[in-house]
Amino acid sequence: MSLRQRLLRLSRYLGASGPPRRLWWPPSLDTVSSVGSWRGQFSRSPAHWNQVVSEAEKIVGYPTSFMSLRCLLSDELSNIAMEVRKLVGTQHPLLTTARGLVHDSRHNLQLRGLVVLLISKAAGPSSVNASCQNYDMVSGIYSCQRSLAEITELIHTALLVHRGIVNLNELQSSDGPLKDMQFGNKIAILSGDFLLANACNGLALLQNTKVVELLASALMDLVQGVYHENSTSAKENYITDDIGISTWKEQTFLSHGALLAKSCQAAMELANHDAEVQDMAFQYGKHMAMSHKINSDIQPFIKEKTSDSTTFNLNSAPVVLHREFLGRDLWIKQIGEAQEKGRLDYAKLRETIKAGKGVTSAIDLCHYHGNKALEALESFPPSEARSALENIVFAVTRFS
Repeated sequence: MSLRQRLLRLSRYLGASGPPRRLWWPPSLDTVSSVGSWRGQFSRSPAHWNQVVSEAEKIVGYPTSFMSLRCLLSDELSNIAMEVRKLVGTQHPLLTTARGLVHDSRHNLQLRGLVVLLISKAAGPSSVNASCQNYDMVSGIYSCQRSLAEITELIHTALLVHRGIVNLNELQSSDGPLKDMQFGNKIAILSGDFLLANACNGLALLQNTKVVELLASALMDLVQGVYHENSTSAKENYITDDIGISTWKEQTFLSHGALLAKSCQAAMELANHDAEVQDMAFQYGKHMAMSHKINSDIQPFIKEKTSDSTTFNLNSAPVVLHREFLGRDLWIKQIGEAQEKGRLDYAKLRETIKAGKGVTSAIDLCHYHGNKALEALESFPPSEARSALENIVFAVTRFS
């Protein structure tokens, strides 16, 4: 059975229809700059995000849309996918995650792997140490760096699956039968562990202890960041519990930036680049990931069509900045005014936040991290791969 046939078969199992397609950004952010723009200055003929991804894939010579599917379509996970069908009709988040992996998602699940491949090609082989463990090179990228990109995607996908575990104590009748939700949790744990096990096996095959250390520390950062997010949201007073933007940035790096930053650094290590190049790759991954996260946080406040019932994270960048500008007392007052019958009116609170300085400050912060990512690329020689990395930054820092 061909890869396409297996994808279509798996998508039907999960309740999806039609062929797999790549959708990452909402329509309002589908425009990015052409090659050659710099520091937020965009060309007059912007392209769609999926075109940028397609062009970048041509540069690296690898369809990253299917990067982690080699593992996802193994016999073990194919059997799990058939079991996931039992969750159809429930509200278990594992079903949404599984659909997104093979059919449609608002977020590009392969973005991290693509960036690792692009920065590997942009840096090229080391000019100081030409020996790279006799790895094959295809399209300017070592085979070990391609393996690293797949490992990065496996870790990220495993985290998404594990985050789909439901708190059974907070179930509502509309979520589905208790036994189905329990079953979904078991599948989420087992399949996430399976992906992590494959990632660990791939890391061992690279036979580079520093790379193993980098990815292991990135995984530790991810767990620490997610644990903090969950513990914060579990507090009864998290609505009024204020954190500063500096604390928010530290926590966001752990949960959203560490994996990409350390994967980019590991890619340089595999090519025997010196510490300076490794640090520049780390800085690009860090600041690009931060821009990406801030951009997604801003979306609920700038979309033209937003449902009144649409919620948003009260610890997102615009809210944290808005809260910091106001001070705790005024923030508590606004929260009280936005509550009706004990429930928070997100539509009313959204308009209140939009009227303040939080959203515009978040946009400025996104641009700041974007510029820092572009600065990190200055040490790399001009190339198509570097231009593609610049265009990715332009995409996640554009709001019009």
